Amino acid sequence: MAWQIDKSHSEVGFSVRHMMISNVRGRFQDFEADVKLDPKVLTAASVSAKIAAASISTGEPKRDDHLRSADFLDVAQYPNIEFRSERVAQSGAELEVSGQLTIHGTSRPVTLKGEFEGPSKDPWGNQRIGFTLQGEIDREDFGLTWNQALETGGVLVAKKVKFNLEIQLIGS
Repeated sequence: MAWQIDKSHSEVGFSVRHMMISNVRGRFQDFEADVKLDPKVLTAASVSAKIAAASISTGEPKRDDHLRSADFLDVAQYPNIEFRSERVAQSGAELEVSGQLTIHGTSRPVTLKGEFEGPSKDPWGNQRIGFTLQGEIDREDFGLTWNQALETGGVLVAKKVKFNLEIQLIGS
């Protein structure tokens, strides 16, 4: 069965350590996915997702512009972040979705872990399911190496980036 993302009830978020003392959070506002799955057999699911890299938002316009620049995502040359699933494992409500993540023109394997919720019917008769998935990458593995040393030691931007996906799908 094919499913569509309900963008008004979904979020693709991330966080990264800033100056070694706090986390900066953000999200991507423009994303889509081709999801095929049977809620009774999640291990046969397939996901192909695309995120518009320029849709990054951290709530700070100057930082967002820097993240879109050649120092980081280089959205002029690499407009999309993509994910293609290769394997889905399930144990009860717990899931692991493994696949290839492509950022900045570089593909690497990644595994997202989380939970499956549903299925459920909304008041209009549509079938819905939900997923909460987390993962992390080393941004330098994807060629995102810009940084600045701090006078007190450490660096301005950590290498580890954590992802948090809250996804609600509508069956069609």
